[in-house]
Amino acid sequence: FYLTPPQVNSILKANEYSFKVPEFDGKNVSSVLGFDSNQLPANAPIEDRRSAATCLQTRGMLLGVFDGHAGCACAQAVSERLFYYIAVSLLPHETLLEIENAVESGRALLPILQWHKHPNDYFSKEASKLYFNSLRTYWQELIDLNSGETTDVREALINAFKRLDNDISLEAQVGDPNSFLNYLVLRVAFSGATACVAHVDGVDLHIANTGDSRAMLGVQEEDGSWSAVALSYDHNAQNENEVERVKMEHPKSEEKSLVKQDRLLGLLMPFRAFGDVKFKWSIELQKRVIESGPDQLNDNEYTKFIPPNYHTPPYLTAEPEVVYHRLRPQDKFLILATDGLWETMHRQDVVRIVGEYLTGVHHQQPIAVGGYKVTLGQMHGLLTERRARISSVFEDQNAATHLIRHAVGNNEFGTVDHERLSKMLSLPEELARMYRDDMTIIVVQFNSHVIGACQNEE
Repeated sequence: FYLTPPQVNSILKANEYSFKVPEFDGKNVSSVLGFDSNQLPANAPIEDRRSAATCLQTRGMLLGVFDGHAGCACAQAVSERLFYYIAVSLLPHETLLEIENAVESGRALLPILQWHKHPNDYFSKEASKLYFNSLRTYWQELIDLNSGETTDVREALINAFKRLDNDISLEAQVGDPNSFLNYLVLRVAFSGATACVAHVDGVDLHIANTGDSRAMLGVQEEDGSWSAVALSYDHNAQNENEVERVKMEHPKSEEKSLVKQDRLLGLLMPFRAFGDVKFKWSIELQKRVIESGPDQLNDNEYTKFIPPNYHTPPYLTAEPEVVYHRLRPQDKFLILATDGLWETMHRQDVVRIVGEYLTGVHHQQPIAVGGYKVTLGQMHGLLTERRARISSVFEDQNAATHLIRHAVGNNEFGTVDHERLSKMLSLPEELARMYRDDMTIIVVQFNSHVIGACQNEE
């Protein structure tokens, strides 16, 4: 199919969302100006999810991207639950007590999060009571454990990730008398999801990452050029430390079978993830749950098989690696994106494209045609295209959309080629996945004035 530019735009913009942090009487007290986010599916339905929320009882903002595999159930559950676990982990003891007392006496609860959601971002109403009860058990434990110390953000993030994963596992083991819910909790546990989450509070930026989505900081150098600073590490076979960690956790006799063809036990690309109980539960537990579970679960080939060389589970953890960064005035934006983006573009190009989009300033690099024999006619074409590109910056109102346009439509010269974009976006569902992955992107813009002022106060 050939798509016209308006058709291309309507596909690219279908899931875009923007949020501007409101200014308080002209003085913006947040270090975040706002964010743009967008998703482009390759799978049907899309297996990626995204979330963004402002913490109402503590300071700070939470943003995250979640990449599902073996279905979207786990990514969906994590996208709607993880921020509550993080927010609760950060709450002071008195606030936890207030919330528990309100539930006890049937009073209205203090709102913990203000969500910033696109209308397509679905929340499962059916499971909300079950999810709430698990969360409540968690905060009751936090109340009992009260040490009186203020919670460290790093610790809160790690605890929240681990606890949610534990609850996902537990809910599936316990099951539910309601057959719909029973099937839901099992689908969540047997599918999997990676997560990359940012918590921004003033100049304090924490990134908690489990799996292979990435957080990248866009830094503007003094000469106006852009550089990319990675704030997360992929948990996969390309990360030697991660391979070492997995090997350390299992007996030497398993060394050869742990990582095969760059996958965990020869099957899973990410080495950390939520759900995926096939890589966490004992064989006995897997069999027991599947046998007592609903028929749909028995019919599912994925749940039946046991991974090869499965001797000393768990092989997989949801524990995140947390990276702290203190924001500086030259740190202009943060990109959180699932691996669908990083597979298609180099991080330096990603940051440059967003930086030029946000500032509207294009550093006119000399046109590089790297080893190609280029005729005058082609050169003329490239220059015309460059001129068009400068004006095309204004057709996207959203930085994440602008980035997806480049990721999908770039040609070998690094410019968006409408014909290529049209081809890639009109691929039928069953083919799209062979050419690209689901892509989910959040671009967070920082307020350099506020960050600078915070630094000066100190």
